[in-house]
Amino acid sequence: MVPRRSVHHPIFARLYARLADQMERHGVAEHRDELVRGLSGRVVEVGAGTGLMFGHYPATVTEVVAVEPEPILRAKATAAGARAAVHVSVHDAVADELPFPDASFDAVVASLVLCSVPEQATALAELRRVLRAGGELRYYEHVLGERAGQQRLQRATDVVWPWFAGGCHTARDTPAAIAASGFEIVEERRFEFRPCVAAAPVAPHVIGRARRPR
Repeated sequence: MVPRRSVHHPIFARLYARLADQMERHGVAEHRDELVRGLSGRVVEVGAGTGLMFGHYPATVTEVVAVEPEPILRAKATAAGARAAVHVSVHDAVADELPFPDASFDAVVASLVLCSVPEQATALAELRRVLRAGGELRYYEHVLGERAGQQRLQRATDVVWPWFAGGCHTARDTPAAIAASGFEIVEERRFEFRPCVAAAPVAPHVIGRARRPR
């Protein structure tokens, strides 16, 4: 058996934990509300980070099974899960190798994580595998911009950005990857979110819903 890929970014994890709390207060909380609005049933959340999403799930969600491979972030997510109104369990796993049976979830939530998986196609195939037919993938990601100049900036930034941002890439066309993986995109909203000047390479964002065909 091939050992599971380990993920350990201690410096980034500590910085991210601080930054995530600040971003929550500057607009991300509203984005998270929009992302999970109307969800119900059993949900798997990949890349749970510090667990900030847990407080946004509606009461119609019966269980959240969260995945976070980074040890420092996973510890924070476990603590957040214990405080959440919805039932949460937190697991040490990666998005491209989920330890769950086929078609075992009603919905999948990917929030600011598909930018950092090694191969989007592999991770999305796993998300599709564990999602029941007709179930939804909810995604909130920073993505490749629509303007040529913006794309040039993002591709130039990508030369160094992943090295200090925990593997995050700024120039991924995530919606195209989702569609190519066999999901049907149902709804999508693109917008610019730039809370500070340093966020320019990751300003283009998208919130969307995609369905696994029956």
